[in-house]
Amino acid sequence: MRISPARAWLLFALLCAAGIFNAMDRPIIAILKPDMSAEFGWSDADFGRLAAITQFAAACSFLFTGWMIDRLGVRRSLLVGVTAWSIAAAAHGWASTGWQVVAARIGLGATEAVQTPLTIKTVATLFGTKMRSLAIGAGTLIAALGTIALPFFIPFLAANWGWRGSLIFAGAGGFVILALWWVAARGIVFDDKAEDPALDYADDGRPYGPILTERRTWAVVVAKAISDSTWWLLNFWLPDFYRRVFGLSTEGLAKPLAIAFLGSGLGALFAGWLSGRLIERGWVPARVRRAVMLGSALLVLPVPVVLGFGNLWAVATMMGVVLAAHQGFSLSIFATITDIVPRSKVGRVTAFGAFCGNLGGVAIVWVTGEVLAGGAGYVPVFVFAAVSYLIAFAWLRVMLPAGPKAAVEG
Repeated sequence: MRISPARAWLLFALLCAAGIFNAMDRPIIAILKPDMSAEFGWSDADFGRLAAITQFAAACSFLFTGWMIDRLGVRRSLLVGVTAWSIAAAAHGWASTGWQVVAARIGLGATEAVQTPLTIKTVATLFGTKMRSLAIGAGTLIAALGTIALPFFIPFLAANWGWRGSLIFAGAGGFVILALWWVAARGIVFDDKAEDPALDYADDGRPYGPILTERRTWAVVVAKAISDSTWWLLNFWLPDFYRRVFGLSTEGLAKPLAIAFLGSGLGALFAGWLSGRLIERGWVPARVRRAVMLGSALLVLPVPVVLGFGNLWAVATMMGVVLAAHQGFSLSIFATITDIVPRSKVGRVTAFGAFCGNLGGVAIVWVTGEVLAGGAGYVPVFVFAAVSYLIAFAWLRVMLPAGPKAAVEG
């Protein structure tokens, strides 16, 4: 059965909506940290370890989820993925001890890693080549709007149902979206095993080993690990920073967090537009990638000065700039992968990069908890954040001195 464009967009929009519920767990935990810490007696170090464990579970899952989705196809992968992460989210509601929360977090971290490869697989299945970029852009927009809305919505849930009820709501929402998707997909046979000649993607079937011996692989994945650290630092610890410095309530976090994540979405949009414009004007892709990465790194450099700001909105604006710069840097790293890696290995190098980026997140959220527990405040980690992108850029320049113009040999 041929899928009409309207039906394809409906199915994709429902998947993106499921992704919003999938993403709710991180801001819920960060925003409701005081409530959970009071109940379980957690210190800042304990909270940092909890965030790191979740991140580590997600990181490890990236090594397997892409393979699983290719084997199961869109329909069965969505059933397995949404069911698994919805159960894991709802399981928090019945956690009565700290260790039960940790178990639920591990399950959620492991299952939420399905979302990204499932989204890309669905785009490739539902849309033709000309529409795929638009679909990915629309999915990114939906995710950004969901992230911006969550800081306004979560306090309402917590005020009425508590932190447990908020996470049960996230799990229940996933099941509702899954049911709607299943009804909308009735009668459709997904042609997700077919080859797409436009992609010219011939997987040689070899394991990770061959890509791990390549200098260019390590160029991009180490840069990803270093630069993603600042992204995860702000995702997990920014609500706590606002509380400490400005004494914000849970409800008061909504607007400054929305500003930060709006900056993230606009940064991705602008970096993609700018890269395309520069290439249209005759810049070679390698030069474009370097220029966008360097400009992004320089935008992050002043971030420690927010520690001296007394104005919440000035700080929130600066955090928005930092997250916008991150998206520009990250987009350029992924574009560099497509420049230097043959198509038969792009999937594995990208997955390995996501794995290493998440390991960087594990390290920074853990270390931040220890630093705060030791009384050093946010100064050390903000100084690291300021230079992290320049370090990643320097690493790429050393490992790819001629720029990303040669492909990894097949």
